Amino acid sequence: MEIRIGSLSRDASEATGAALVIDVFRAFTTAAIAFDRGAEQITLVAEVEEALEIRRNSPAIADILMGEVDGRRPEGFDYGNSPYEASSVDFAGKSVVQSTRAGTVGTAAAGAAGCDPIYVTSFVVAGATAQALLGEDPLPGRVTILAMGDQGVNRADEDEHCAMYLRNRLEGRNPDPEALRKLIMAGGATQKFFDDAQPQFHPRDVGLALEVDRYPFAMRVTREDGLLVARRTGLS
Repeated sequence: MEIRIGSLSRDASEATGAALVIDVFRAFTTAAIAFDRGAEQITLVAEVEEALEIRRNSPAIADILMGEVDGRRPEGFDYGNSPYEASSVDFAGKSVVQSTRAGTVGTAAAGAAGCDPIYVTSFVVAGATAQALLGEDPLPGRVTILAMGDQGVNRADEDEHCAMYLRNRLEGRNPDPEALRKLIMAGGATQKFFDDAQPQFHPRDVGLALEVDRYPFAMRVTREDGLLVARRTGLS
């Protein structure tokens, strides 16, 4: 298997083979928590208006709208993009639509580039994601690991480290999760979560996002009726 690591929206649009789309702070940590709390599926869209349009036209797959613009819950959405907020929501049996400025945008770009399969991922499901990809039949000849970064335009330590963690797991190595947490906590991206002037970023989001391999499932994306839909896979 040829493994390539790419970054940001520009590389997502040029991805080939299988794609692992990373958004640690916070989209795909929040998505994993939603699945752990019972969500049936999550439809991933690049733009807020797309999510609102799905709710208007296809309410059966839009029980909950979840996402952010500049860290804040968009008007008309039920929840923001906070793992901490999601951890207290009952998602049982619900269909979710998620829109963020990095992870879901990257997923849409990888889908448009023809990547297959696509998994969305973060530290909390990284090990399960590697296991799921290695279990694909046939095994993909190429995988592009996409670290989506801040707003899809600036590299972010947490996503870059997650990309390297995934590559190591795919190649049979097991990096030290505690060492990763220390590196990321020392980085600049975490500081906004402890800034009282930015209450949209909850300090508990960081700890939840850095619980490496917390969940035993991956989040595989398929195209259904023209939409990119994530579901749990690889449950043990």
